[in-house]
Amino acid sequence: MIEVKNEKIKAVLKEYKPVWAIAHAQKLMGWDAETYMPTAGFEDRGDAEGVLAGLSQKMMLSNSLRKKIARATAEKLNATEKGILRVLKREISILDKLPSSFVERFAQISSKARIYWRKAKQQNNFKLFQRFLQEIVDMSIKKAEYLGENKKPYNTLLDLYEEGLTMKKMDNIFSAIKTPLKNALKKAVNSKHFLKMHPLQKERYSKEKMNELNHKILDLFRFDQTRGRIDVSAHPFTEEISMDDVRITTWFPAEDFERSLSATIHEFGHALYEMQVSHLLRKTPAAGGVSMGIHESQSRFWENLIGRNKTFVKKNFGLFGQYLPFLKKYDANDVYRYFNNIVPSMIRVEADEVTYNFHIMLRYEIEKGLLTGKIEVKDLPEIWNEKMQEYLGIVPKTDTEGVLQDIHWSMGSIGYFPTYTIGTVLASQIQHKMEKDTGKISELIAKADYTPIQEWLKSNIHQYGSIYTPKDLIRKSLGGSIDATYFIKHIREKVKELY
Repeated sequence: MIEVKNEKIKAVLKEYKPVWAIAHAQKLMGWDAETYMPTAGFEDRGDAEGVLAGLSQKMMLSNSLRKKIARATAEKLNATEKGILRVLKREISILDKLPSSFVERFAQISSKARIYWRKAKQQNNFKLFQRFLQEIVDMSIKKAEYLGENKKPYNTLLDLYEEGLTMKKMDNIFSAIKTPLKNALKKAVNSKHFLKMHPLQKERYSKEKMNELNHKILDLFRFDQTRGRIDVSAHPFTEEISMDDVRITTWFPAEDFERSLSATIHEFGHALYEMQVSHLLRKTPAAGGVSMGIHESQSRFWENLIGRNKTFVKKNFGLFGQYLPFLKKYDANDVYRYFNNIVPSMIRVEADEVTYNFHIMLRYEIEKGLLTGKIEVKDLPEIWNEKMQEYLGIVPKTDTEGVLQDIHWSMGSIGYFPTYTIGTVLASQIQHKMEKDTGKISELIAKADYTPIQEWLKSNIHQYGSIYTPKDLIRKSLGGSIDATYFIKHIREKVKELY
C-alpha cells in the first residue's frame, strides 16, 4: 500500500472528514438498535437516522467538496489516491440522483422496519411487517428509477452491493452451480449415510458455556478484543464502526450448537476483513471492504473452509467438549458429520454447503419478482413456501421459519442476497490460490497456526480496502475472474467423502 501524499487529495479528505464522522455515528446507532436499544426508542432513532442521512448527503454534494475533487482529479496520483477518488465519485454519483427527502425517508423507514420485522418474527405474524416491507419495496423500485438511467431495476440494485454485477452475470453463476448442486444433494439423500436430522441437532446446551466456547474460538483466531467485541442479536451481523472498532454478534438457539458457533465464525470473517484494511486508509471513503460479494467470500471462507474443515473439528474436539458435556457421547467424526450434514432445511443460515445456494436462488427470484410487480408483498408467505417446495422439497410450517427468517429486507437491502453465492464461490477460489502460496490450510489448522492464512488474506485482499473495484481486486489477488470450478470441485470431494 502506498500512502496518500498528494496535497489536493489531503484537502479532499479534510473536507470529507465530517461525512466520515456522521457515518461513524450512524453505524454506532445501527449497532445499538440491534443490540441494546430499548424497543420504545425506535421512533426517535429512526427520525435521527433520517436526519443524519440527509446531513451526510448535503455534505457529500457540497460545491466545496466537488471543487476539491475536480482539482485532485487533474493531478498525477498513486493507486491509493486514485482509489479514494474512485469510491468518492461513485458515492457522489449515487447521492446526486436521489432527492434528499427520499434519502431521509428511506433511512427512517428501514430503521423502523427492523423493529417490526423483529416483532413479526417473534410473533410469527407476517402482517405486522407487511406494510413496512411494502414501503421498502416501493422505495427500492423508486430508488432504481432514480439511479437506473434506463437500466433494469434489479441490475441497478445489484450494482449497489456488488459493483458491476448484473442479472446476466448472476444467472451465469447460478447456471454453473445449479446442476452440480442438485446432483450432490441427490447423492446425499439417496445414500445409506443420509440423516434427516443428526442427533447433535437436538442436544441442548448452556448459553453461558456456549458463549465461553465462542470466545475461545475467537481467541484461537486471534480476534483482537481491544479493537472488537461480540454481542447477541436476533440475527447475527458485523458492524464496522471504524477499523479499530469492529463489532460482531451471534445468537444462541436453545439447541443445535453448530448454529451459534458457525454464526460466530462467519461474522469473524467479516470482522477480520475490516480490521486488516491498511491504516493508511483510516477515515477515508476507501477504508471498508470493497463489496458485499468480496465481504461474503471472507465470512464464507472462515465459516465453511475453516469451521467445517475435518482437521479443524478433530483439532478442537477436546476444546468443544470442555464446554459441551454431551459430547462425551460422541466422537470427532460424529461432530464433523454433524457440521457437514447435507439435508434440505428451512433456515438459510443453518443450511449446509450444498443446499445453501438454493436458498439464495429462491430469494433472488423473489426479489426480481417484487421489483417487476410480478410478485406482490401480500403474497410473499405463500410464494416463499411454493419456492421452498420447488427448490428443496420442504415447506415451512410458520412465517418465522419461512419468509420472516432474514433481516435483510427490513434493512432495505434488496439486491444483497446474491452476494452470498458470489462469496461462497469466491471462497473456494481463494483457498485454491492461497494453498499455492501457504501450503494446505488443513496442515496449518493442525498446528493451530492461523497466521499464514490471515497474512495471506491481508496481503492479497484486506489491506486494499476499496481502492480497487471488485473485478480488479479479484484479478489482482486471484489472477482472473470469478470461477465456480473450484467450488464445484470442493462440493464433489466433500460429498464423495461423506456419502
